[in-house]
Amino acid sequence: MEKKQAGSKDSRIYTLSQEKPARAVVKMGVPLIAGMFIMVLYNLVDTYFIGLMRDDYQLAAVNLAYPVMMISIAISNMVGTGASSLIARSMGAGDREKAEHTLTVAFGLTVLNSLLVAAAGLLFLSALIRGLGAQENTSLYTRQYVQVILAGSLFTMGNYTFGQLLRSEGSVKYSICGMIVGTLVNIVLDPLFIFALGMEIRGAAIATILGNAAGMLVSLMFYLRGKTLLRPSQRYLLPTGEILREIFWVGVPASLETLLTSAAYIVNNKLAVGYGELTVAAMGAAQKILSLGNYIYQGFAAGTQPIMGYNYGAGNRERMLAVLKAGVLVTSGTELCVMAVYGIFAPQLIGLFTDSAAVIATGSRVLRTVMCILPFVGAVSMSRMSFQAMGKPQYAFGITLVRQLFLYVPLLLLLNHVFGFNGMIWAQPVTEAIMMAASVTLLTKVIRK
Repeated sequence: MEKKQAGSKDSRIYTLSQEKPARAVVKMGVPLIAGMFIMVLYNLVDTYFIGLMRDDYQLAAVNLAYPVMMISIAISNMVGTGASSLIARSMGAGDREKAEHTLTVAFGLTVLNSLLVAAAGLLFLSALIRGLGAQENTSLYTRQYVQVILAGSLFTMGNYTFGQLLRSEGSVKYSICGMIVGTLVNIVLDPLFIFALGMEIRGAAIATILGNAAGMLVSLMFYLRGKTLLRPSQRYLLPTGEILREIFWVGVPASLETLLTSAAYIVNNKLAVGYGELTVAAMGAAQKILSLGNYIYQGFAAGTQPIMGYNYGAGNRERMLAVLKAGVLVTSGTELCVMAVYGIFAPQLIGLFTDSAAVIATGSRVLRTVMCILPFVGAVSMSRMSFQAMGKPQYAFGITLVRQLFLYVPLLLLLNHVFGFNGMIWAQPVTEAIMMAASVTLLTKVIRK
């Protein structure tokens, strides 16, 4: 197989291979975090404009429907993470042909998976709505939102996956262009569909799908116009067994992480419903705000992964470890600053979504509790990302499995039973503190070995 270094003089390759570790982490991570902030506005914008209707049941319905979006992203993450890891390692080893073959296969898998998700979700829609925990006052609104989100699965999943594929070759700026355009479209269309056309929550879902469609098309244009280092090709449409194994070997654990998070989110919502449907609205607002902090550590981890994968493929272990250390330090320091902002301005932040005094009080209490995860999650995320970048997803999957299935959900149920609502909201910080110690210990042992 012909091997050559793709664009060795390109500034994107310099960032992956030679730039100072801390600067490389910031250079790859900050634009991605900015893009992720913009991306999370998809759901925040829906929540904000629906909150302007002063209907807390529709506000709760958006929160109940959120796991459906997370499931779509989980499946996208399977293809995006698996393909990105293989692309970065292939480029590091100088194998451009394999990198482009992997890229093309990822495009095809994205289309196929989106069609399967839409068909299965719409076929079992009624059962899905019940499973999300919707009650009498929120069932209709949840159905209206979910139905549209499922129908537009191709755009949501395409937008997410194509952004990951652009980042795998170091084209971070290109990847966030789609996010920016998509979010701007969503912001413009939300008030139009919700208020001007009187479509309420269904209009918010339509605006979200159209925003994702715009973002996906922008990402595609960079490939079609030859702005990228790699290009999809018709001659690579048929996947090889090796490429499929590599994609799923790394991608399935990454996907299961988001799926297990979705399952835990549903369990959390069902417990919250026991304290009243307005509590679901309060927790939803707090979680949306917390997600901004989450995107910081996720952005730095996702931005660091191509650097780690490239240098692992190139056999440069020293640089790989230096980048990992820089990533942990940069992420942890930033998250502490975010935590301080949340603690001081919690009522004002929750008040952006509702004028209900009860929802603001409960939401502020939740936010000031769950924000305690932020000092710990950076190290957990960087550890998991390192295993994925090295092509060792079994360890990343182990962290995910223990974190969500064997630790968080049991703690959620136990602390809720013993301490009530206060125990339920403290389950996540306790989980993350334990997982930080466990994941760092595991990563240290694997690297030494």
